[in-house]
Amino acid sequence: MHPALAAFDLAPDVAPLARLLRGRRVAIVAGAGCSTESGIPDYRGPTAKPNRNPITYRQFTRSAETRRRYWARSFVGWPSMRAARPNRTHHALVDLAAAVDVSGVVTQNVDRLHHAAGQRGVVELHGALAEVVCLCCGDRTPRDELQRRLALRNPTWAGRADTIAPDGDADLRDSDVASFEPVGCVRCGGVLKPRVVFFGENVPATTTAEAWRAVDDADALLVVGSSLTVWSGYRFVRKAAQRGQPVGIVNLGPTRGDGEATIKLEGRLGVTLPALVEALRR
Repeated sequence: MHPALAAFDLAPDVAPLARLLRGRRVAIVAGAGCSTESGIPDYRGPTAKPNRNPITYRQFTRSAETRRRYWARSFVGWPSMRAARPNRTHHALVDLAAAVDVSGVVTQNVDRLHHAAGQRGVVELHGALAEVVCLCCGDRTPRDELQRRLALRNPTWAGRADTIAPDGDADLRDSDVASFEPVGCVRCGGVLKPRVVFFGENVPATTTAEAWRAVDDADALLVVGSSLTVWSGYRFVRKAAQRGQPVGIVNLGPTRGDGEATIKLEGRLGVTLPALVEALRR
C-alpha cells in the first residue's frame, strides 16, 4: 500500500451520508480515484506523480511526432491497463445501486472497470481506451486489434518502461520513441486516435446530454474519487448545488466542489463505499 493511503485504513463516519442518500434517487459522478486500487495511477491524487502533463488534443492532431510518442508509450502501457480488474470500489458502486435508486454513473474514467464489475447505466464522459477511432473516416476498431498491428509493424522494437502512468501511458526514453513506427487506419490510412477525450478536447454533445439526463433525473448527487478539477465533471456539482440538490463527496484530498458539498467524507473509496453500502442496508 502507498504510504499516503495508510492513514485511511478505517472508514470515516458514513452515517450522515447514508441519511442523505436514503430514500433519494442518486446520480453518481466517478473519477480516477475509483481505479487507483486496481493499479491504475491518477493525475492528481495522493499517489500521483507530480508535474505530469498529459498530451493535449491540439498537440496530438497537429504533430506526427507527438502521435508517435503517444502510440509508443501506449503500446507499452496498454497491456497493464487491459489486465486491470475491478476493485472493492467498483463492486461497492454496483452494490450501492441495489441499496438506493441510482439514475446513472457518469464516469470520468476510460478503463471500462465499471462495466467489468457489472455496473449498469454507465455514461463514459471521457470515452474508453478499449476503442480506437480514425480522425479521417470515423471508423472504430478495438484497441486490442491495434495492439496486434503495432506489434507486427515493430517486431524488433524493445521499448521498456519501469512505471505505468495514468490512462495506459508509460514513460519511455526518447531513443525508444524515435524508433517506434505507428500505423494508420486499415480502412482509409488516416490518423488513429484513442476514443477518449484529450485535454483541450470537447466532450461529444450526445455524451454530455446523456450525462445530464442522469443528473437531472436524480434527487441527489454523489461524487466519488474525483478532484473535480476538470470542468466536464465539476459542472454537475455546480448545477446540483444551484438548484438545491444535496451533494455528497467521497475523496482523498480536497476537491473543487468542496464548497458546494452538503457532506464531504475524506477516505479511501475501497473502505468507505463498502461501509456506506452496509449503512444503507440497515
